[in-house]
Amino acid sequence: MTATDTVFAGSIPAIYDQYMVPLVFAPYAQLVAKRAAQFGPLRILETAAGTGVVTKAMRDAIPDADIVATDLNAPMLEQAAKQAGGPRVHFEVADAQALPFKDASFDLVVCQFGVMFFPDKTRGNAEARRVLRDGGAYLLVIWDTVERNLATKVVGNALAELFPDEPAAFYERLPFRYHDRSIIENDLRSAGFEEIDIDTIELSSRAASARDAAIGLTQGTPMRTEIESRGPNALQAATDAAERALLQFEGPDGFAAPMSAHVVTAIK
Repeated sequence: MTATDTVFAGSIPAIYDQYMVPLVFAPYAQLVAKRAAQFGPLRILETAAGTGVVTKAMRDAIPDADIVATDLNAPMLEQAAKQAGGPRVHFEVADAQALPFKDASFDLVVCQFGVMFFPDKTRGNAEARRVLRDGGAYLLVIWDTVERNLATKVVGNALAELFPDEPAAFYERLPFRYHDRSIIENDLRSAGFEEIDIDTIELSSRAASARDAAIGLTQGTPMRTEIESRGPNALQAATDAAERALLQFEGPDGFAAPMSAHVVTAIK
């Protein structure tokens, strides 16, 4: 992990929310909300909530539940509060590896595309288990290999060609490195979970255009900081290179590219 890998600051949260969320996060958020509703939870904890796409989906799908949405990044939660707020939704800056909540205080813990960034994944899983009641569920979504997430893959390749002296490998460095199902399961068992189910689900990454997808993937993540460090025109050049690479996925109905993730359920 580099110092920029988890920094969502400045204009990044708004761009992330406008472009990245519909591109890759919203489709899985709807799936998570449906699965969450099946457990009938009354108290839900969300870790790594980001700008609230899962929070909003769960709020709408489970209106009787109290939701506590947490993230390490206050600017992301500020963005989330604008669109996912409500009388039963609360936002709190918190570290998923050291949760400030009592034992057995939630029916469900949800983490979409966050555990990959935990420095100690077993510890993060153990904290989720600690705050769950007996019989409670831990619902995670984790990226599959980058080779099965083609928009990110081709943008990563385009940026590596654009910056050959320092290949821009953020996408492969963290988000897509934690894809091995056996490792995921082992980390959950090490945290105390025994009943574990892992589904690998393919969806479509969609946007209005290849340009919108390019903006999201270069300007709406911590990758932006790394790109901008390479010169005053680097961000524009990177966005243009990403768009050219992504045009192969653009058609009459807009942009669409395959993506794949593991949806994991662990029961305490």
